[in-house]
Amino acid sequence: MLTRRHFIQTTTALFAASVIAPAPAASSAMEDQWAIWDDQVTPPGYDPATTNPWGLHPRFLPARVEARDGLAPGDIHVDAVARYLYHIEPGGTAMRYGVAIARGKLYQPGTYTIRRKVKWPSWTPTQNMIRRDPDLYEEFAGGMEPGPQNPLGSRALYLYVGDRDTYLRIHGTPQPGTIGGRASSGCVRMVMPHINELYEQVALGVTAFLYAPEAAATAQS
Repeated sequence: MLTRRHFIQTTTALFAASVIAPAPAASSAMEDQWAIWDDQVTPPGYDPATTNPWGLHPRFLPARVEARDGLAPGDIHVDAVARYLYHIEPGGTAMRYGVAIARGKLYQPGTYTIRRKVKWPSWTPTQNMIRRDPDLYEEFAGGMEPGPQNPLGSRALYLYVGDRDTYLRIHGTPQPGTIGGRASSGCVRMVMPHINELYEQVALGVTAFLYAPEAAATAQS
């Protein structure tokens, strides 16, 4: 099992301009709808380092930090104690984002591969989720169409072990107030404008490391 390591040292927050990555083919009408939804979930005058209508603790806003030597550029590391996701960049830096992780034993530390990326994904709860919380999930057993209220939000990165989809995701959330806490049924949640930025930087095939939480840890700085 992965354990938390002190692999990141914080520095001054600066946010880099996005590099546009290839996107899956989509119809013009679909892309137009995505653009409308992106506008709906992105605050006016959005600045990643300062915009915070969600009332997040300032430490959960995107920041560029110094990465420990030896980490592979492109990989993702999730610190379940501090509730941070780090995306490692070339040159010894990383972008750091605040996240929410899963409740209790639903959090699954491990090493995963990102094998799929989706803009404005649809969502279907797993059978385990329905059995565990029928009052929350049974009505969505047939799936939920994409949109700003979809639990996967605006973007999703799909975590695999080999060829097996684990049904774990790093995804946007329509509940930004959960960032910094333990709220999901297994996935890692991000504020939608934050994952929109991250999504463009993440290549398929990179590794995502989800580190184990420590019992005494809290989300407070």
